[in-house]
Amino acid sequence: MKSPLEAPQKQIAEETSAKPATPSAVIDTSKMAKGKREALELAEASRDPLDDRGSFASNLFIGRYDFARIHPYPEQSSEDRAAGKEFLARLKEYLRENIDADEIDRTGEIPQKNIDDLFAMGAFGVKIPKQYGGLGLSQVNYGRAAMLLGSWDANLTALISAHQSIGVPQPLLLFGTEEQKKKYLPRVARGEISAFALTEWNAGSDPANMSLRADPSADGSAFILNGEKLWCTNLIKAGVLVVMARTAPKIVNGRERKQITAFIVDVDSPGLEITYRCHFMGLRALYNGIVKFTNVRVPRENMIAKEGQGLKVALTTLNTGRLTIPAACVGLSKRLLDICRKWASERIQWGVPIGQHAAIAGKIAEMAGNVFAMEAMTFLTSSLVDRKVGDLRIETAMCKMWATETTWKIADDAMQVRGGRGYETAQSLAGRGEEPIPVERFLRDCRINLIFEGSSEIMRLFIAREALDPHLKVGGAIFNTQLPMSERAKAVFSSGKFYAGWYPRQWLPGDAGKTDNLHEPLRGHVNYAAWTSKRLARGLFHAMARHGPKLDREQLLLSRFVGIATELFAISATCSFAQHKIEKGEPRDEVLSVANYFCRSARSRIDHYFAGTHRNADKRGYQLVQDLLAGKHKSLRDGIV
Repeated sequence: MKSPLEAPQKQIAEETSAKPATPSAVIDTSKMAKGKREALELAEASRDPLDDRGSFASNLFIGRYDFARIHPYPEQSSEDRAAGKEFLARLKEYLRENIDADEIDRTGEIPQKNIDDLFAMGAFGVKIPKQYGGLGLSQVNYGRAAMLLGSWDANLTALISAHQSIGVPQPLLLFGTEEQKKKYLPRVARGEISAFALTEWNAGSDPANMSLRADPSADGSAFILNGEKLWCTNLIKAGVLVVMARTAPKIVNGRERKQITAFIVDVDSPGLEITYRCHFMGLRALYNGIVKFTNVRVPRENMIAKEGQGLKVALTTLNTGRLTIPAACVGLSKRLLDICRKWASERIQWGVPIGQHAAIAGKIAEMAGNVFAMEAMTFLTSSLVDRKVGDLRIETAMCKMWATETTWKIADDAMQVRGGRGYETAQSLAGRGEEPIPVERFLRDCRINLIFEGSSEIMRLFIAREALDPHLKVGGAIFNTQLPMSERAKAVFSSGKFYAGWYPRQWLPGDAGKTDNLHEPLRGHVNYAAWTSKRLARGLFHAMARHGPKLDREQLLLSRFVGIATELFAISATCSFAQHKIEKGEPRDEVLSVANYFCRSARSRIDHYFAGTHRNADKRGYQLVQDLLAGKHKSLRDGIV
């Protein structure tokens, strides 16, 4: 039996599938500044619409809670676990015995022998199929490798993950020709590091500003690249790059649209020059730099996918690649939790271990709950990727955003728990005879995760855009002044018909489906999530009615709705994960205590988000900043050097 929303969603999909919607069909760009319009149209042209049923997380925004999609928890099969067992055991032992993370941090260099050993082990080709020289392991096993790396050394994690998550392997696995795979995958699986070149001085999250050009050669057999790329991770060690460049624009509906195309570029190509190595607050051994292209000739057969599909290649690659960061965050967070657990039981103040003081206990409890949820979300999504269940772009974005922000909070709290010993370097601790616990290094290294591969702010905007998609398909044309009045009037009628059926259902009790096999506390949290998803859908609808086509400007408001949905996803994944653990024989009371604590904490955060959708200081804050930018409030700049 179909859910109440599946039928209208299917109808919407059928109506739009015959003639693909252009960005202007759902979003009015006529009153936008030229730069904003170009950026939006480029982004919209590069995104694929979600399928008619969406995914578990995407459906939270429309009040459709389908717990059966993630429960029972998608367990890693025994065959898949066995396939990765030997490699993961070798990697764990090698990290412990051969990688001196503090020395790497001190020198800013990863020893070449370590890199060579890890290549020989297959660590740089975890997901590359065996036929191309890789290990051919699953996303879950790759995540478990990232978890081990993240718990030990962030520099090595960045080198290995950037190489195969956003470097050459992932784009070729998704979009490459057989000839490209045969030529490049064996190289990057067993001896050659790859990198990803997208960012420029004026083009970060807004690729429409990209200036690196790729012009066709006179004979049409190649492209000639000219320009520079900034912050190219792995560049200093790389032998091959994935490069995004502007190619000739095309005309769409009488208007010029910029195009971005992806290329495979060998670092030894004439005219390619690495001009600078960048250095950062953390990740002291990050091989990140600036690369300059001067008439670099790239054969046409090195183009990935079709001309103009470069941004799609980048976005699709990142959808899965983003899962590596949260997996590494799970490893780091578990390490920090263990450090705090030991210290809080050993450090005596005022006659008792500091873990018995409520202020410290509260921090560690929050760490434990968040670590549990982070692992639940990340490996749930990884398992769904392996099962090819559909489009998981929202789940992966939520994992990346939530895990990185939560890990930063965990690292900050770990420093507070360790006090002065947290702020002191491992080298200094060892020099005076104490255990060299590198909390200070962990804090520095993990801060970049909130920026890497899409900042938290961009993740929120990305998720919000996807959340609005069903509503834009139904009613976006109403507000689009570029469309004829007849089409806008038709949209009023069709959207009115849709919402007349949809909106009343958002006030009915939430139905989580069959939850009889869940333990009672978990069942209560799942039912709460089902009901709250309807409240979320109502809130988003009310915001659309209130703000109309200007809703996209209400970024802080949209971020609160994204926060609510992300916490609901975390609650749901946690409950499914907890039930799975209990059924596998883990102590029931231990599992329920940590899961129940997390869910109650998440519900408090959801209450806070909902409150902010009605009462906030957003407009006053925005105006204050515009005054500051205009040079007002001079006293706020007085008294400084």
